[in-house]
Amino acid sequence: MLLIFSSFDNRLSNITDIVHRDDDGAAAIAAEELERFEAAEKLILRWDSSLSSDPHSASSLLLDSADDAADYFSAVDDVIHWMEQLNLAPPPPPSSSAGNRHRIEMDRTENAIQLAMTRLEDELRHLLVRNTVPLDAESLHGSIRRVSLSFTDGGTVDENLESFGEVNDQGGDSQRFHERGASLGDDISVDLLRADAVAELREIADRMVRSGYEKECLQVYSSVRRDVLDEYLSILGVEKLSIEEVQRVEWKSLDEKMKKWIQAVKISVRVLLTGEKRICDSVFGELDEIREICFNETAKGCVMQLLNFGEAVAICKRSPEKLFRILDMYEALKDALPELENMITDGFVIDEANGVLKMLGEAVKGTFAEFENCLRNESSKKPVITGDVHPLPRYVMNYLKLLVDYGEPMDSLLVISDEDLIRLQDSFGGNSSQTENISPLGCRMVLLISELESNLEEKSKLYEDSALQCIFLMNNIHYLVRKVKYSDLQNVLGDDWVRKRRGQVRQYATGYLRASWTKALSCLKDEGIGGSSNNASKMALKERFKNFNACFEEIYRIQTAWKVPDPQLREELRISISEKVIPAYRSFVGRFRSQLEGRHAGKYIKYTPEDLEAYLSDLFEGSPAVLHHIRRKSQ
Repeated sequence: MLLIFSSFDNRLSNITDIVHRDDDGAAAIAAEELERFEAAEKLILRWDSSLSSDPHSASSLLLDSADDAADYFSAVDDVIHWMEQLNLAPPPPPSSSAGNRHRIEMDRTENAIQLAMTRLEDELRHLLVRNTVPLDAESLHGSIRRVSLSFTDGGTVDENLESFGEVNDQGGDSQRFHERGASLGDDISVDLLRADAVAELREIADRMVRSGYEKECLQVYSSVRRDVLDEYLSILGVEKLSIEEVQRVEWKSLDEKMKKWIQAVKISVRVLLTGEKRICDSVFGELDEIREICFNETAKGCVMQLLNFGEAVAICKRSPEKLFRILDMYEALKDALPELENMITDGFVIDEANGVLKMLGEAVKGTFAEFENCLRNESSKKPVITGDVHPLPRYVMNYLKLLVDYGEPMDSLLVISDEDLIRLQDSFGGNSSQTENISPLGCRMVLLISELESNLEEKSKLYEDSALQCIFLMNNIHYLVRKVKYSDLQNVLGDDWVRKRRGQVRQYATGYLRASWTKALSCLKDEGIGGSSNNASKMALKERFKNFNACFEEIYRIQTAWKVPDPQLREELRISISEKVIPAYRSFVGRFRSQLEGRHAGKYIKYTPEDLEAYLSDLFEGSPAVLHHIRRKSQ
């Protein structure tokens, strides 16, 4: 049989060096294996696109037919087995004819292997591409915090600075300004590749690895899946931008990109990379080293693209309005990092991720410091003409109210210096018990609000009218109290802080009454008039009424343009005025009306107490009212 086979092709004569001449059973087995190899070789050559005369078969996939796939895989197994047998047999001397024949046989087998692996590479690529599942981004997007803040360049507050409007009596801000993004559910899972393709991928990968083509297998697999992840990131709205391009983007557009990045980080780690890891584990099974390398190569491009954007944002120009979005980015990456470290074993990628997280943390600290500087250096000289709440406390308190929600990351990034601690104790009047357990963020907030109060005190001096100074400070301190009381800021500042500022509000209200109504009330005193109609000086009495009317009308003309925006505070202030003015006026009119009886009495007693009460209800509405002088008959 050996002689017959040898006569078919001289290249097969080295079979005599593979089997024992005196072992007929082994010879028979070798012959059978040779026959299987030749049949396998023939099938592989037939599928070789370079030898095919049919252009359609060159581009067709053997995996389109289960029978073709099974036959091809079986043929590859036979060639691999034949290669193993050749490698196991002791090689003949290279210079001998047997050695020459052995080399030829090895070349023939390696050629078949190479053709088969080229075909399997194509099959692997097509199989991966064809069975990729498109990403449904809409089903994955969760809500995310939206913050709209504006601080103008140069550390000044623009007069048209948009404040966060009040939506209820408790001083809460509209939720559209602060919407904390929900994290993805723990059980979320998305198929990134059709499940029925995994078994075929495993069949291909197994044969490529056994043939020594694991490098080619990994290259094809990782390159295809890398492209898929790039496409997924694009669907999620993450663009490939250089650091220079990111730094040139305007804030409004950059803010949108940052929001998309935050969601993309959550989705990429919890869904995309987890899904890719699951596919890798299924395809490469127990091939631990190959599986690890393959996943690392697949995930690296996606992760680095995300990290590059994070790094670019971290080194962008710092401005206060960016703080919350950078904090969102910091939290998203910090939360994702443990899962990332569990999946990716590439030390370079993990080091880069930790580096970018640190850079974002530094950007948070730097941006918060910029906010502190803006407040410290804010020195706008244009007063709010109505005495209303200034834009600065609206901005600062809403900023801090949002910041409380980030207590954990801020506390981990900020530190309390000895200087801060001294200033903190001063702001609490030296009461160290209130500073013992305060957090780093709480410390900085207390100091910031102290800076704000000092700033408001300076701004009150822009008003020439001392009564309007009191109204301004009363409005602004009352605003701070409401913001603190009806938010988590009260947990930071404490009840004592609120009580102290409420006392200040009452003091400013009392100061207003004294500055604004003392002159008018002095007109209603008895001194210099006399106790009876016979002894009273009618001229002095007329002068008193004229002076009171003039004072009242001047106050009314001016103070209807002043504004006390809080309805309760406005009503309390009106009541305080009424309690001081109306009884004094009623008593004065009651005692001296009779002395002015006559046709000209109405010229001096223009208003009844009820008239004054009605006019007082017009004060502090923020729009000047017209005082209609009412001439009444003396009663």
